[in-house]
Amino acid sequence: MSTTIKSMPVSERPREKLLNKGRDFISNTELIALLIGSGTRNQSAIEIASIILKDSNNDLQELAKKSISDLKKFKGIGDAKAILIYSALELGRRKPLSEAAKYTRLTCSRHCYEFLYPYFADLTHEEFYAVYVNRNNKIMAVRQISKGGLSGTVADGKVIFQKALEARATGIVIAHNHPSGVADPSPADMHLTKSLHKFGLMIDLQILDHLIITDNNYFSFADEGLLG
Repeated sequence: MSTTIKSMPVSERPREKLLNKGRDFISNTELIALLIGSGTRNQSAIEIASIILKDSNNDLQELAKKSISDLKKFKGIGDAKAILIYSALELGRRKPLSEAAKYTRLTCSRHCYEFLYPYFADLTHEEFYAVYVNRNNKIMAVRQISKGGLSGTVADGKVIFQKALEARATGIVIAHNHPSGVADPSPADMHLTKSLHKFGLMIDLQILDHLIITDNNYFSFADEGLLG
């Protein structure tokens, strides 16, 4: 028979541990159990939380990629609980966006990566973004160019440069993600980068860098000398 949270010693219950000991003394499983609230007749909230985490290899980044529908596939998780878990994970995803706001100028590929990573965090499909800067590399605008599938997205050069003119930018940093986790550029990535860079030089709108972003690292065309 399942061990319920109420049958646990008071000091070991997730809610009481968080209140009395603080966040450093509570596990990811227990935090998810707090969101779940109550279990089923056969499983406690902690047991359900453990199953959910194990399904994501105990990796919160993997868990954050699950949709509400994915979460509802677990026994004991209905609309309300799935929405609570999803909302908590979404808040966690948005925190780096607030931190990225500290960057008003982009001066190296690392700055570009740290600024752009939150836009791609936890995505299971490819998206393409452009950051528009002035001559001092001050950020003027960030625009999503396209959204694709698991293995690719189409970036229209006309859209990229049109939005640059609208932002009155003089430089562009483009970026897209590889959900596979492999940051190496494909032949299509290489061709697109060279084409955009060449056209940008013709109209005095320089492509400053193209980043390929994954959950754990990035590839910079500028750093590798592969822009032109």
